[in-house]
Amino acid sequence: TLMTENRLNEHLHNIDEQAHEQIDLHIAQMAKQMGVSEELKASDPMRWVQMMNSIKQSAEEEVLTSLIYA
Repeated sequence: TLMTENRLNEHLHNIDEQAHEQIDLHIAQMAKQMGVSEELKASDPMRWVQMMNSIKQSAEEEVLTSLIYA
């Protein structure tokens, strides 16, 4: 229906924006909970990158599961 009404791209764009906003929010919340800070980034950059990559992956998985695949 969205495709025939020429609204599919708009709908997909809105979903994409929602997903990115939720991912960013989850990343910030999870980083705060796990104590990932600028101090860690300065003192142990490799550990900071490792933890942020893990947090990002978890946030993306959670949002994609709840928003996209649901």
